[in-house]
Amino acid sequence: MESYGDLPFPRTDLALNAMRFARGIEDPAIFNHSMRTYLYGRFIGEEQGLRPGRDYDDELLFLGCVLHDVGLSDEGNGGRRFELDGADLAAGFLREQGVASDRVEVVWDAVALHLCYDIALRKRPEIALVTAGAGFDLGPGGPYSLPDGYADRVHAVLPRLHAAAVLYDAIVGQAAGNPHKAPPYTMPGELLRQRTGEEWPTWHGLMTQEPSWHDYDGYRPQP
Repeated sequence: MESYGDLPFPRTDLALNAMRFARGIEDPAIFNHSMRTYLYGRFIGEEQGLRPGRDYDDELLFLGCVLHDVGLSDEGNGGRRFELDGADLAAGFLREQGVASDRVEVVWDAVALHLCYDIALRKRPEIALVTAGAGFDLGPGGPYSLPDGYADRVHAVLPRLHAAAVLYDAIVGQAAGNPHKAPPYTMPGELLRQRTGEEWPTWHGLMTQEPSWHDYDGYRPQP
């Protein structure tokens, strides 16, 4: 990680291997986003009074961040939503590295839940800060303000490379090839709907399409 200067990335062998793994399979814009996710997640944690090594496992946070979008790679493109495919790929990589199952489970949850903002933020810091950092990298709003010049330092070594646009195209590109990756009312599904202009099925439509339990047969709404 010599090229990242004094930015506070963990330097363990496992962290370096995970970084190389993600960088080798991801679009550069997505990889840079994942690395910035760690920096901003760690910053948000510090703003909340959380300290690495005391309040959370810094290596686990980094693993969740750097691997959270591996489902958008060709290697991670399976038959489910990209965050679930990515969680499975991340877990498989970590098991191959000899990581204990309880630690693998934390990273799986961090990757799988990173689009479930309200749920992830109620989990342990190694999970919550992945979601917080990823969101901050795409939209730097909310109650936290970076120190003057910090974003410039980060972008100097991890340029944005049109991150939001590249992420959108990757998610929609996968979903266009396999609609099962973008079920209705999910974030990938909404992005696909925006691209195609298709309408979501209504609740009534979903409940009455065959096969159905026919719960609406003879039903009269209460006044």
